[in-house]
Amino acid sequence: MRLARRILLNTAAVAVLVTTIFPVYWMFVTAFKPTRDIQAATPTFWPAHPTLEHFVTAVNAPGFLTYLRNSVLVTAGAVLLALVVALMAAFAVARMDWRGRGPFVIAVFAAQMAPWEALLVPVFIIARDTDLLDSLAMLTGVYFMVTLPFTIVTLRGFLAAIPPELEEAAQVDGCGRMTAFRRVVFPLLAPGLMATSLFGFITAWNEFAFVNVLIIKAQDKRTLPVWLSSFRDVFGTDWGATMAAASLFALPALLLFLFLQRNVGTGMTAGAVKG
Repeated sequence: MRLARRILLNTAAVAVLVTTIFPVYWMFVTAFKPTRDIQAATPTFWPAHPTLEHFVTAVNAPGFLTYLRNSVLVTAGAVLLALVVALMAAFAVARMDWRGRGPFVIAVFAAQMAPWEALLVPVFIIARDTDLLDSLAMLTGVYFMVTLPFTIVTLRGFLAAIPPELEEAAQVDGCGRMTAFRRVVFPLLAPGLMATSLFGFITAWNEFAFVNVLIIKAQDKRTLPVWLSSFRDVFGTDWGATMAAASLFALPALLLFLFLQRNVGTGMTAGAVKG
């Protein structure tokens, strides 16, 4: 009975994995196929004659470098701002006792649960009235606002899992509160910072709706998700170039995940010594 249950669970896990991975695999494979193979009636699951022509078309598309620069600036700015502000807020919630802490946490959870689509109209009105339409600064602020609640909640959980006795021991040895946090808590918090930064990066990097709402006239202020829609013309969609562009778009997030995943899973209190 136990063996049958294990086989069933493993089969279900493999089915879910294949269902999830196959669209990504098909995107990368299609990017390397010649156009005639993409349009063939019989699909092939591996490119018989791999080509880079679609990647050349994608990279040479108008605005690629400009949109790439905008995406990097907006994403990096939003993630860094969210980490700095969320770290201070999470420390105050996890380590300090102050009036209004409970309502503050509830408000953060409520903000996290709010659907992004509900914010499109109010954010547009604010940007219009403050003359911040067609501005990368406004777009960065919006992404910061979207990722901040999750970052606070996540870092609060990581901080709460770190024993406060470690800080107290450092303070007994002569460290101030900030020095104890920097030397003892901050290194143990690295997995949490990496996990939240990865989420913030993926959120800001993939966002599409706010770009279309806030960047109206200044085409040179748009980001890569909008650039992906440029491979459609009156003759239809260039699927090879579209898949190549989508592969290039997904590559930074994939590389960042591969770079961080080794540290994200490590224990948060690794290296701590029980006294």
